Amino acid sequence: MDKGIIGEPITINGRRLSLSRAVRAGDTLYLTGQVPMEGSQVMTWGTIEEQTRAVLDEITKTLALAGCTRDDVVKTMVWLKDRADFPGFNAVYGEYFPTDPPARSALVSDFLVDIRVEVEVIAYSPMSRA
Repeated sequence: MDKGIIGEPITINGRRLSLSRAVRAGDTLYLTGQVPMEGSQVMTWGTIEEQTRAVLDEITKTLALAGCTRDDVVKTMVWLKDRADFPGFNAVYGEYFPTDPPARSALVSDFLVDIRVEVEVIAYSPMSRA
């Protein structure tokens, strides 16, 4: 099975993180959990809707680097800081996955940084297509 790193390393506030943006293993693409970013700054401001859009836009860009789209996403894992944010998150998520959405798990969790949401995805895309 072929394995490859997708995209440049993630840098926050000028510091390179010790993780890959995404890893392709055969026909499966694993994205690192994405937190809301504006440029190279963690978005510690904004509503759950704004932070969710920032996360899903970055996921869309990372998928494109691997020759994938959101239609290739088969599983998402969502962490929310506050369960009260779920309706706002879910409304925006539905805009990005309007039909045939991927399987999804969601948890309420504390974060290492002051954000409201993190999303991780797994995509399936045969190598012959990528």
